[in-house]
Amino acid sequence: MTRPPTTPDTPGRPLTTTPDGAGPAHDTAPGPDPTSETARSDGHGTVVRVAAVGDIHLGPDCAGVLRPAFAGLPDRADLLLLAGDLTRHGTVEEARVVAEEVADAGVPVVAVLGNHDYHSGEEAAVTQVLTDAGITVLEGDAVVLPVAGHKVGVAGVKGFCGGFVGRSAGEFGEPEMKAFVRTTRLSAERLALALGDLSAAGCAVRIALTHFAPVPDTLAGEPLEIHPFLGSYLLAEAIDGAGADLAVHGHAHLGTEHGMTAGGVRVRNVAQPVIGRAFALYRLPVAGDGTPPVPEAVRAAAPAHAPGGELISGAVRRS
Repeated sequence: MTRPPTTPDTPGRPLTTTPDGAGPAHDTAPGPDPTSETARSDGHGTVVRVAAVGDIHLGPDCAGVLRPAFAGLPDRADLLLLAGDLTRHGTVEEARVVAEEVADAGVPVVAVLGNHDYHSGEEAAVTQVLTDAGITVLEGDAVVLPVAGHKVGVAGVKGFCGGFVGRSAGEFGEPEMKAFVRTTRLSAERLALALGDLSAAGCAVRIALTHFAPVPDTLAGEPLEIHPFLGSYLLAEAIDGAGADLAVHGHAHLGTEHGMTAGGVRVRNVAQPVIGRAFALYRLPVAGDGTPPVPEAVRAAAPAHAPGGELISGAVRRS
């Protein structure tokens, strides 16, 4: 069983990043006034503005250089998603750097850990440091956030590997192989349950947040030989089975941003080396607000990184 989705009493705090780790990155395109109607409505009805980034790999030498990139984040986004690998080696010292960088930013921050964040065996302490800084860290559970009078839900797991349909490991044979695949299966099951909890909570928007990839589409550019170690189709089956409006992951530094599950859920790889900026912005139309679907031609014409962010529509809903 997953824990019931939580609702934070106060907003979380977003993280600042740099595309190359060399210094502050500034996303300088002007953003709308968050108190205005245009902040969450652009002719397609009410939208939820999601900023997302993963694989920032912070260490002590990054202290103090990242915050300027997110100085204007509250004017441009309603929440920030961190798709794992926030640290280099998963130490408490590195987690404290992340915590300092997210201080006093003013929008909710939701994160999952990545494989780097587990490396030193201090993942529980890393999670505590991030939680103390106001970040909601998910692992098989979910959080509900109030945005523009609607409930926005995020379900998160780190996920694990195993491969994709036709090229995947099976839960068969030696105990070590069965344990390997079982780890992924259980993670996917927890994700499905958490997404179901968000549906039961009446969320107008549901987002699946993982570190490992749910589809091979967003791995294009990575060597084929390592695809089985970058994600698993079981995560996509969980997302399609429970339903979601967007799936966000990291991990694949040489991959591609855009993908889709077999069931039609948009998938975005937000590993910082892929998006090449401090964060990616996505706009998700709110379900049930009475607005018609966005025509395909409008979606195709919208630039992926317009000042307002990419419009994500046509998502799969499951009750």
